[in-house]
Amino acid sequence: MQEGATGTLTAIIVDDEALARDELAFLLKDFPDVELLATGSNGVEAVDLITRYEPDLVFLDVQMPGLDGMGVVRRLRERGADLPHIVFTTAFDQYAVEAFRLEALDYLLKPVEHERLAATVERARRTAAERQPKPLPEAPRTAPVRAKLLVRKENRNFIIDAQDLIFATIDDGQITLVATNVEGLSNYRTIEELQASLDREQFWRVHRSYLVNINRIREVVPWFKSSFQLRMEDRKQTEVPVSRVQTKRLRELFRL
Repeated sequence: MQEGATGTLTAIIVDDEALARDELAFLLKDFPDVELLATGSNGVEAVDLITRYEPDLVFLDVQMPGLDGMGVVRRLRERGADLPHIVFTTAFDQYAVEAFRLEALDYLLKPVEHERLAATVERARRTAAERQPKPLPEAPRTAPVRAKLLVRKENRNFIIDAQDLIFATIDDGQITLVATNVEGLSNYRTIEELQASLDREQFWRVHRSYLVNINRIREVVPWFKSSFQLRMEDRKQTEVPVSRVQTKRLRELFRL
């Protein structure tokens, strides 16, 4: 999660009450630097939307059927995901202690007042500015670039050329490698470890969950609100999301 280069804060609203979602979306229209990407109605949907859009700010109802707001944060942490700024919204004040224990940015009582929302947005602006990473010199590579990778499939260990890797994706702690002739699991534990063993000029972390081979991109597909997906060269022609943070590099790479 990272604030866009233009200073815009991207946001998602998740609440099981349609009226509450609509009211909050209406109030956010008074903040031109807040871009509402999507809305959801339950906790499972919240996890999916946060993973897909990587927003800066999430307004999350506490009480929802199935997976509640607190459960959403816990599930994202279990997956090792980078958390956006979480603002819990509820009609009850007894959840405030637990909300801040989960490091929520703020806790808003319904009905949300415009002045109170303005204070929350300003806090999000300040926190996002403080989180902006400072450029660091690139560390020298300590390990040689791997030319071969192991792919586990059906109790067999296949060895592939690294250049034949089309993309890698991680879900629930398991990395799947999709290559030209085989698809299976990797022995690497994280996408970061896998990327560190490969040529960084060729393998690009386009999303927290995806590492792609630049030479295996078939098509750049315009997507939601000036974002893009990459259609890859695998048999399924998988469409991989490009995070908002990586969109600038995509435009530079292909002169979009």
